Amino acid sequence: MMKNKISKRKIYKLLIYLVAIIIFIKIYCLVFLEYGIVIPCFFHKLTGFYCPGCGVTRMLSSLMKLEFYQAFRYNSLIFIALPFIIICIGDIVIKWLYNRQDYFYRKINNKVWVALLIIAVLFGIARNIPIFDYLRPTVI
Repeated sequence: MMKNKISKRKIYKLLIYLVAIIIFIKIYCLVFLEYGIVIPCFFHKLTGFYCPGCGVTRMLSSLMKLEFYQAFRYNSLIFIALPFIIICIGDIVIKWLYNRQDYFYRKINNKVWVALLIIAVLFGIARNIPIFDYLRPTVI
């Protein structure tokens, strides 16, 4: 049985991507924390409503500072889904390294993806209803 080998070129490419992503995140967080410059949510700017993704940048910044409760308060849906997202991305990277095509996210039933989409839409609607104002991105 022949094992799949990881090419050095792919490892170097992966390391370059990871370093670039880390540098970008660090610079953005420094600029965000120091000067308050953020990527605006165009949906919120146009409509005044919070989308399901509002607060993700601030959530990631809070996670980098290990402020888990504040990260949860900025966007609880993405915070809860983060382990699933990390597993999917990790699986994609590992399968890419080994030249395999049986990705984890392809094995997930379409009903699960539809349910996740419905949850995201309902979360986006609920966080704009006054009785559910605790779902809005807030600072503690």
